[in-house]
Amino acid sequence: MNSMTDILSQMGGLSAIGRELGVSEDQAASGAEALLPAILGGFKKQAQAQPAGLDGLGGLLGQLGGGGLLDSVLSPQPTDVGRGNDVLGQIFGSKEVSRDVAQSAAASSGLDPALLRRMLPLLAMAVAGFMANKTGSAAPGSDGGSADGGGLGGLLGGLVGGLGGGRAGAAPGAGGGLGSMLDLNGDGNALDDILRMAGKLGR
Repeated sequence: MNSMTDILSQMGGLSAIGRELGVSEDQAASGAEALLPAILGGFKKQAQAQPAGLDGLGGLLGQLGGGGLLDSVLSPQPTDVGRGNDVLGQIFGSKEVSRDVAQSAAASSGLDPALLRRMLPLLAMAVAGFMANKTGSAAPGSDGGSADGGGLGGLLGGLVGGLGGGRAGAAPGAGGGLGSMLDLNGDGNALDDILRMAGKLGR
């Protein structure tokens, strides 16, 4: 499976984000590579927190805006980043964690933390919209019951694996897939470490 950075690039998402932030597509790609492991890890944690597991995450994607989130990022019109901040609020829980994610990404990418903080909501919208499109998550107002939980598990597990050091082939099977997908300590995801540093893990 291609990495999420590759997918966003092919869709025109990175050029759209770069245009919105006034940076090159290469800079947008560097920022995305540094930020996406934590964003995808946040969605994995949301799946774990949902009473209905992956089906619940699919419903949440629909409530947040579904595929329209990605359309908004790709549009030539200015993006309403408030919707992206809503997504970040769901997957990270607080602005403090978002700041920590941006700071950690700055250390690994060499980019300005302020730029990465501006990039975070745009990337979160693009990822949420992409996943919603792939799983058939409905637009706001739907109960999200038609979301393909198994498909979402495979998609999310594969994408995080691809970012985390070659585990793209470790997408979960039909049985016990959620547990495999949520193997946060084994896939190179950065979010656990960031949360631990922020004192938010295990409470």
